[in-house]
Amino acid sequence: QVQLVESGGGLVQAGGSLRLSCAASGRTISSYSMGWFRQAPGKEREFVAAIAWTGGVTWYADSVKGRSTISRDNAKNTVYLQMNSLKPEDTAVYYCAATRTTTYGQRADYDYWGQGTQVTVSS
Repeated sequence: QVQLVESGGGLVQAGGSLRLSCAASGRTISSYSMGWFRQAPGKEREFVAAIAWTGGVTWYADSVKGRSTISRDNAKNTVYLQMNSLKPEDTAVYYCAATRTTTYGQRADYDYWGQGTQVTVSS
Protein backbone atom coordinates (compact mmCIF):
# COMPACT_ATOMS: atom_id res chain seq x y z
CA GLN A 1 0.00 0.00 0.00
CA VAL A 2 1.07 3.52 -0.78
CA GLN A 3 -0.32 6.41 1.23
CA LEU A 4 -0.21 9.83 -0.42
CA VAL A 5 -0.66 13.18 1.28
CA GLU A 6 -0.87 16.40 -0.69
CA SER A 7 0.01 19.83 0.66
CA GLY A 8 0.78 23.31 -0.59
CA GLY A 9 -2.62 24.38 -1.78
CA GLY A 10 -4.19 27.67 -0.83
CA LEU A 11 -5.63 30.94 -2.02
CA VAL A 12 -3.60 32.88 -4.55
CA GLN A 13 -4.27 35.78 -6.89
CA ALA A 14 -4.32 35.30 -10.62
CA GLY A 15 -0.81 35.38 -11.99
CA GLY A 16 0.64 33.94 -8.81
CA SER A 17 2.39 30.64 -8.15
CA LEU A 18 1.99 27.63 -5.92
CA ARG A 19 4.09 24.54 -5.33
CA LEU A 20 2.13 21.45 -4.44
CA SER A 21 3.81 18.54 -2.70
CA CYS A 22 2.79 14.91 -2.47
CA ALA A 23 4.48 12.93 0.28
CA ALA A 24 4.31 9.16 0.02
CA SER A 25 4.61 6.57 2.75
CA GLY A 26 4.21 2.85 3.08
CA ARG A 27 6.37 2.08 0.06
CA THR A 28 9.00 3.81 -1.93
CA ILE A 29 7.57 5.49 -5.01
CA SER A 30 10.74 5.01 -7.03
CA SER A 31 9.08 2.28 -9.11
CA TYR A 32 5.83 4.22 -9.59
CA SER A 33 4.92 6.76 -12.18
CA MET A 34 3.19 9.65 -10.45
CA GLY A 35 0.42 11.90 -11.59
CA TRP A 36 -1.50 15.00 -10.61
CA PHE A 37 -5.19 15.40 -11.32
CA ARG A 38 -7.67 18.10 -10.43
CA GLN A 39 -11.39 18.34 -9.92
CA ALA A 40 -13.38 21.55 -10.00
CA PRO A 41 -16.90 21.74 -8.52
CA GLY A 42 -19.40 20.03 -10.78
CA LYS A 43 -16.73 18.73 -13.13
CA GLU A 44 -14.99 15.45 -13.76
CA ARG A 45 -11.56 14.79 -12.34
CA GLU A 46 -9.05 15.63 -15.05
CA PHE A 47 -5.44 14.85 -15.75
CA VAL A 48 -2.93 17.63 -15.09
CA ALA A 49 0.57 16.17 -15.26
CA ALA A 50 2.53 12.96 -14.80
CA ILE A 51 6.13 11.88 -14.41
CA ALA A 52 7.56 8.48 -15.23
CA TRP A 53 9.14 6.34 -12.54
CA THR A 54 12.52 7.06 -14.11
CA GLY A 55 11.90 10.78 -13.70
CA GLY A 56 13.12 11.42 -17.20
CA VAL A 57 9.77 11.73 -18.96
CA THR A 58 6.91 14.05 -18.14
CA TRP A 59 3.49 14.71 -19.62
CA TYR A 60 1.16 17.68 -19.26
CA ALA A 61 -2.40 18.57 -20.07
CA ASP A 62 -2.63 21.32 -22.67
CA SER A 63 -4.35 23.54 -20.12
CA VAL A 64 -1.24 23.70 -17.91
CA LYS A 65 1.57 23.09 -20.39
CA GLY A 66 4.17 25.84 -20.20
CA ARG A 67 2.89 27.00 -16.81
CA SER A 68 3.49 23.92 -14.68
CA THR A 69 6.39 21.61 -13.88
CA ILE A 70 6.13 18.19 -12.30
CA SER A 71 9.17 16.77 -10.56
CA ARG A 72 10.07 14.05 -8.11
CA ASP A 73 12.59 13.42 -5.37
CA ASN A 74 12.70 9.69 -4.79
CA ALA A 75 15.07 10.12 -1.86
CA LYS A 76 12.34 12.11 -0.11
CA ASN A 77 9.55 9.93 -1.52
CA THR A 78 7.89 13.12 -2.71
CA VAL A 79 6.45 14.49 -5.92
CA TYR A 80 5.95 18.17 -6.67
CA LEU A 81 3.83 20.29 -8.97
CA GLN A 82 5.05 23.82 -9.51
CA MET A 83 2.28 25.97 -10.95
CA ASN A 84 2.94 29.46 -12.29
CA SER A 85 0.82 32.14 -13.94
CA LEU A 86 -2.22 30.72 -12.20
CA LYS A 87 -5.66 31.48 -13.61
CA PRO A 88 -9.09 31.41 -11.97
CA GLU A 89 -9.90 28.35 -14.08
CA ASP A 90 -7.12 26.48 -12.26
CA THR A 91 -9.29 26.53 -9.13
CA ALA A 92 -9.88 22.93 -8.08
CA VAL A 93 -8.97 20.24 -5.63
CA TYR A 94 -5.64 18.78 -6.74
CA TYR A 95 -4.94 15.10 -6.25
CA CYS A 96 -1.74 13.11 -6.37
CA ALA A 97 -1.80 9.53 -7.63
CA ALA A 98 0.56 6.61 -8.19
CA THR A 99 0.63 3.94 -10.87
CA ARG A 100 2.79 1.06 -11.99
CA THR A 101 1.21 0.97 -15.43
CA THR A 102 2.72 2.52 -18.54
CA THR A 103 -0.31 4.69 -19.17
CA TYR A 104 -0.87 7.87 -17.23
CA GLY A 105 -3.68 10.05 -18.54
CA GLN A 106 -6.79 8.45 -17.14
CA ARG A 107 -8.08 8.23 -13.62
CA ALA A 108 -8.42 4.46 -13.99
CA ASP A 109 -4.70 4.13 -14.69
CA TYR A 110 -3.84 4.89 -11.07
CA ASP A 111 -3.85 2.57 -8.08
CA TYR A 112 -3.34 4.95 -5.18
CA TRP A 113 -4.74 8.42 -4.49
CA GLY A 114 -4.29 11.15 -1.94
CA GLN A 115 -7.10 13.11 -0.32
CA GLY A 116 -6.42 16.27 -2.28
CA THR A 117 -5.45 19.85 -1.59
CA GLN A 118 -7.58 22.86 -2.48
CA VAL A 119 -6.23 25.47 -4.86
CA THR A 120 -8.24 28.66 -5.24
CA VAL A 121 -7.21 31.36 -7.69
CA SER A 122 -8.91 34.72 -7.33
CA SER A 123 -9.31 37.13 -10.22
